[in-house]
Amino acid sequence: MTESNGSDSPERKEDMPDWEKRFRAPRVSLPDWAEDAPDRSLFVSNATGTYELYAWDRSTEEQRQVTDRPNGTTDGVLSPDGAWIWWFDDKDGDEFGVWRRQPFGGGADEAAVPGLEPSYPAGLALGRDGRTAVVGRSTDEDGTTIHLARAGGDPVEVYRHRESAGVGDLSHDGSLIAVEHTEHGDAMHSALRVLRPDGTALAELDDTKGGTVELGLEVLGFAPVDGDTRLLIGHQRRGRWEPLVWDVASGVETDLALDLPGDVSAEWYPDGSALLIVHSFEARSELFRYDLASRALDQVPTPAGSVSGATARPDGTVEFLWSSAAEPSTVRSTTGGVVLDPPGMKSPGSVPVEDVWVEGPGGRIHALIQKPVGVTGPLPTVFDIHGGPTWHDSDSFAAGPAAWVDHGYAVVRVNYRGSTGYGRAWTDALKHRVGLIELEDIEAVREWAVASGLADPDRLILTGGSWGGYLTLLGLGTQPDAWTMGIAAVPVADYVTAYHDEMEALKAMDRTLLGGTPEEVPERFEASSPITYVDQAKAPVYISAGVNDPRCPIRQIDNYVKRLEARGAAHEVYRYDAGHGSLVVDERIKQVRLELDFARRHLKG
Repeated sequence: MTESNGSDSPERKEDMPDWEKRFRAPRVSLPDWAEDAPDRSLFVSNATGTYELYAWDRSTEEQRQVTDRPNGTTDGVLSPDGAWIWWFDDKDGDEFGVWRRQPFGGGADEAAVPGLEPSYPAGLALGRDGRTAVVGRSTDEDGTTIHLARAGGDPVEVYRHRESAGVGDLSHDGSLIAVEHTEHGDAMHSALRVLRPDGTALAELDDTKGGTVELGLEVLGFAPVDGDTRLLIGHQRRGRWEPLVWDVASGVETDLALDLPGDVSAEWYPDGSALLIVHSFEARSELFRYDLASRALDQVPTPAGSVSGATARPDGTVEFLWSSAAEPSTVRSTTGGVVLDPPGMKSPGSVPVEDVWVEGPGGRIHALIQKPVGVTGPLPTVFDIHGGPTWHDSDSFAAGPAAWVDHGYAVVRVNYRGSTGYGRAWTDALKHRVGLIELEDIEAVREWAVASGLADPDRLILTGGSWGGYLTLLGLGTQPDAWTMGIAAVPVADYVTAYHDEMEALKAMDRTLLGGTPEEVPERFEASSPITYVDQAKAPVYISAGVNDPRCPIRQIDNYVKRLEARGAAHEVYRYDAGHGSLVVDERIKQVRLELDFARRHLKG
């Protein structure tokens, strides 16, 4: 076994390979703007080499770094009046901490809600009066609690339950609180409750009741008008995510019934007269404006690819974060320009993605393919498996897959059952046979890749992070002859130990996926746990893990590694001082370099 530690120093730009430039090039998130001070914005950038929060005053074009922590900061919220920046302060990526705040113009940080003990975050909503906040907390001891905090007073608990829940939104006038909860015990499908400030319930909506099909709801936001009791929500009543408007005072539901084939999300235009629609379908997305009075649906022009965030500004323009597999992300506007262009090195592009549909045991599987230009197969091929599992790969820019392509590999990404964007039934299909269902779909695509001449069957790498890392270890054990090598980042390796050590919200998700606790359904945990099959794995495996990870904790990874050590299996382990991934660019580059080197040493040719 080899264990690695230490850090890398940046190369000179002229000597730097394109794959490294893609990680180092400054990038920015979609700026969040203050509702009552729209010239004030907050965004995330890696400009210093670590992802941190930045304030941007559009009236003066001044930008200022807000946070500066060794392991980075990405969780931040701008108050509606633009006066304060709230940010979540955890310890080295462990996701357990407290909210702090800092004046928009700069100054000392202070405890945002004195009196609330550290916890995992469970949502945050800030009032327009600058004095009110609704704070969600999650702990192993208490489950979820939600607190109403007002300046000058102690925070008051307005909600508590053992099952997972979270703050959805606070109404424009601060009189109503929307909560997503899973009191029914199904962490994959939330119900909604609207509370008054004293914690009493005004309205309930629960699509998990009264039928055999499990349906979920989500809060998209209250109407941005004082006294308006309309709440925009997402539902799954027709087999996919769609928006509707629910008047929580009258109970009237206005179904938009948009004629779009994919999943649909939405947010309000600032005057409450229209909705900005985000339509995601077959790994790509597009934008529309929906007028609530006329019911007209008009497309908002965007290039072909993926929109990973969008917002409507008070002047009616739309800003959006766009990319494709070939082109790096940019923040654009419907005015035609680039909204926020960070200075410094520009990221090289990559190759376009190709779509493949493969017949699988549960239906047609969508896979995305990238390969070096001008090279014919069979190629060494990386199956890069996404996390989640309720997520999906898309036609969007990703530095990791591009690095493999630069080194001569084909990259295959599979939107297996469990992925979002292909309907509710596809997402929900993995329950009770967790991991095994996804690997059936990955195997079907693997067989296609070999039969088509794309992939060399003797040079197949299975890799992924988080749930993708879990599927990597599970695949090496349950499909030992299918894979030449495995590279697993922050994986679930020993499902039972992971359950006992992980944060409470993930325990709830695991109980939903597997139908109970390890004590209640031991056979399901055993069947879905990589450590069950560790002695059957033949391929060399590289594992990386954050020592402070609350999602895929380190102890269960150590258990798996000890089993590899006991039989002398070929493996390498890299532990780093962070949580569920790193926000430090040098650390990310080091991990990719170690993965590429592991593949070079263990893959023939």
